[in-house]
This record gives sequence, structure tokens and C-alpha cells, in this order.
Amino acid sequence: MNQCINSPFRYAGGKFYARKLILEYIPPHSCYVEPFAGGASIFFAKDKVEKNWLNDIDEELMNVYLFIRDYPEKLIDALKLEVATKDRHSFYKHEFHPTNNLEKAIRWYYLNRTSYSGIMNKKNCYWGYGEKYSMRPENWGKNILRTSEKLQNVCLTQLDFEEVLEQVEEGAFLFIDPPYFNAEQDKLYNYSFSQDCHYRLMKSLQRLNSKFHFLLTYDYSDEIQSLYSWAKVIHQKEWDYRVNRTDDQKVTKQIKEGQLENQAVKKGRRYKGREVFITNYFPDAINKKLVH
Repeated sequence: MNQCINSPFRYAGGKFYARKLILEYIPPHSCYVEPFAGGASIFFAKDKVEKNWLNDIDEELMNVYLFIRDYPEKLIDALKLEVATKDRHSFYKHEFHPTNNLEKAIRWYYLNRTSYSGIMNKKNCYWGYGEKYSMRPENWGKNILRTSEKLQNVCLTQLDFEEVLEQVEEGAFLFIDPPYFNAEQDKLYNYSFSQDCHYRLMKSLQRLNSKFHFLLTYDYSDEIQSLYSWAKVIHQKEWDYRVNRTDDQKVTKQIKEGQLENQAVKKGRRYKGREVFITNYFPDAINKKLVH
């Protein structure tokens, strides 16, 4: 299967709404790598190439990817009788204690599909399912099968990003989407990304600059532009996106009263995404050269 599909997950900070802009920047390539896969919206939106590699440090996320790729029927069978309710969400969040990797995948998938914006950090993992806009449980099986087909022969790993950069083959293309530089990303994800990690990423990319082509996306800031002043291109980009709504009236009340810690969570709000696209190549020049 090589058709363009949506990510199988809801994922905070995902690039669903920026897919078109990002795809325009990607040069022809035969090896594609995402060191910070997350929901992997760009991988699922583009054509597969000869070699494809998705990596993320989040062990539970990668466990779900592995089950979807290798054992989709087991996951589908375990979820086939599920219903999307607050009680089931609370059960999986507070009471269910997985004893094996399949049970871990079941729990993660259920919570991801029913939590607000797919936020999996337990402290901010709130009920966020709505009949009108969320994928219904009876469609989860089709989603898993479609995703499994696209993941066939894709390399899936759970490594530190620097290990990935070191192992990538010469001439590969990397889409690099790390946690935001200035955001309180520790409230969204289970693995923190410190300032030192951001600097380590920059140093690694600078050192390996001639080994591969990369497109790096970051939140807009003067500091990021200064850190990557050595790159070929730094473009500011904007797009519209909407944070998924929630039917949880308690959470809605907390948002209104300013009690909810994750201030990115707003009910039914439309936002303007503003980021920088950083590349070590000139997108137009490479595409023209390879076309002609």
C-alpha cells in the first residue's frame, strides 16, 4: 500500500494541518527517516519510498506502531467490543494495569483515540471524545488495517535521536519535528526534551550536515533562528488549525476558570500555526535539478 492516509493517532503538536506546506519542501529521495515520529502525519501523507524509518523515544507509542504493523488482528480483536465512554476512559487511565505488550497497546490506543487532542501525559490526559468529530470505535479496526498496510517493511525503532542521525545512510532525507523549543512540552508528552537536547540536536545536525538532507520544523523564535543561522534556508510559515474539542464539561469549566495546566487546550478554538522550516538545501534548486 502506498496511498496517502491520515495518521492513525491523535497527536499533540502533530503536523496534520501543515502537511501540504511540508510536502512542498521535500526533495526526491529513496530513504526517508523521522527521528521524532510522533503521529507521523508526514510519513502517512506522502508516498513510501524504497527505505522508510520511523523512530521515537516513546516506548509505548512505538509498541503500538509495532502491533499495528505486525499483529493488527490481535489489536483489532481486543478493541472490537469497545465503546467510547468517560467510564471506559477512566478505567483505562486509572484502573487498567497492562501485564504484557498487547495490553499496553490496547490501553494506549484507547486513551489516544478518546483523550483530548490525543494528549497522553497522565496529568493532562482528559476525556475528549465526541460523536460528531471523533473516529467511532466501530471504525478503529479499519483504521488499524489501513495503517498496518502502510507500515509494512517500515523500520520502527525506539532510539535517542542522535543514534538515528549517526546510523542514517548517506543521501537520506530526514523530516525532523522535535518538541517545541519554548513550549511547556512536558505537559503534553511522557518524555521531556530539555534545552540541552535542543542544543545537542543542533550540534549533531551541523556536524552531519553533508551526510543527508533534512527539513527541520520548530516553533518561531529568535533563538532558534540564531542557533540555525548556518542552515541554507530558514522560512517562517503560517497555517490555520483547530485544537480538537472536548465534551467533558468539567474540563471545559476548568479551562474557563484558568485552572487547567495545559493552556493550549481550548474548546473549539481556531489557531494560527506559526513555525520555521529549516533546511540544509535549497528546496527549489534541488527539485528543479532532479526534474531536469
